[in-house]
Amino acid sequence: MVDPLAEVVALLQPQAPFSKLVVASAPWAVRRAETGRPFYFAVLEGGCHLTIDGPPHSNTITLNAGDFALIPAARGFATSSLDRQPPGEGESVTTPIAQMPGGARIGDPDGAVDVRMLVGNCVLGSPDAALLVSLLPQWVHVRGESRLSTLVQLVGDESRAARPAREIVMTRLLEVLLIEAFRSSASTSASPGLVRALADPKLALALRRMHEHPAEPWTVAQLAREAAMSRSAFFARFSRAVGVAPMEYLLAWRMARAQQMLRQRELAIAEIAERVGYSSVSTFGVAFTRHVGMPPGRYSKGDIC
Repeated sequence: MVDPLAEVVALLQPQAPFSKLVVASAPWAVRRAETGRPFYFAVLEGGCHLTIDGPPHSNTITLNAGDFALIPAARGFATSSLDRQPPGEGESVTTPIAQMPGGARIGDPDGAVDVRMLVGNCVLGSPDAALLVSLLPQWVHVRGESRLSTLVQLVGDESRAARPAREIVMTRLLEVLLIEAFRSSASTSASPGLVRALADPKLALALRRMHEHPAEPWTVAQLAREAAMSRSAFFARFSRAVGVAPMEYLLAWRMARAQQMLRQRELAIAEIAERVGYSSVSTFGVAFTRHVGMPPGRYSKGDIC
């Protein structure tokens, strides 16, 4: 059985080459502008607030020990101690930040530590990461997941140790942590996206069918039958869970698959068009150009902006 999330994660090629230990003493607050890369938090001890900038509006979540949060799309965010709300967009922040080996110390350097967490940037190896990230939630927050808690503990232990090959081990553990966060769909708190939809058994059936047979001439009515729902109920439920309409999601997935095949340069454009549901090269070319921003032939030559 095809696993839609596994396919998207495999195409993304996630890596976690950078992380740092953050230690903070209340009261504190930090705001970070958009970095251009996904960002993650693994809380080792204590807790904090995290506000993720919109659109359509900002979302504030509370992170506790053992929690993992991931912001797949680059966007601004703010964190703060539990005794205050994170600063809003444009709000000035005056909390002192001091560099320390392997990380940063936030707040009073002599104060009691109220949170220890690993934070870092992710690198998505796919040149089409922006398109694929659009299929994922704006944020993922995982709590109460024993496998993730174990990984967070392992990462924390490794971060505090001075063992041989520490950096290599940290990188591998963080890569596994990222993938496990996406896999934990059933117990994951997330904004609309693929993760939330896969936690819905009926929507998951339709999503798997789209991924198993992207070349099928799917309609909303056919997908609704796969999910054993009425057309209107399926459309509304899918749109709420994923954040886009069923046909919009199908188009994004077809284009992601097409881009992968074009980069591999193993198939003719006509065969790629057929494999992603287009009866002719011309109709495929129009759709691809509109969605990606350049014709398939130019894309296959490596002219990727």
